[in-house]
Amino acid sequence: MKGANYKIKAKVWLYPGMAGWRFVYIDKKISAKIKTEQAKKPRRGWGSVRVRATIGKTSWETSIFLDKEGPYLLPVKAQVRKKEGIGDGDTVTLTIQIR
Repeated sequence: MKGANYKIKAKVWLYPGMAGWRFVYIDKKISAKIKTEQAKKPRRGWGSVRVRATIGKTSWETSIFLDKEGPYLLPVKAQVRKKEGIGDGDTVTLTIQIR
């Protein structure tokens, strides 16, 4: 079942660990809406929520995760960053659709 769509503008940042993961923060207001929507559903591992993300012409299936500070985090794959010419610190406009 498909859920709500959200449009987000956020900065790509490098996780300060060895794996080299890049993320964007989901806006706090949008995160609160998603949390409310997800509260009615069974919990998934680490509170993750399945989404279809799109940046530019590139879409992919992934999950967003709650950050300990509160908002959700969206991982941005290397393949997506390469296709869309995205670097660390770039601000991107993306959409997520809750799955």
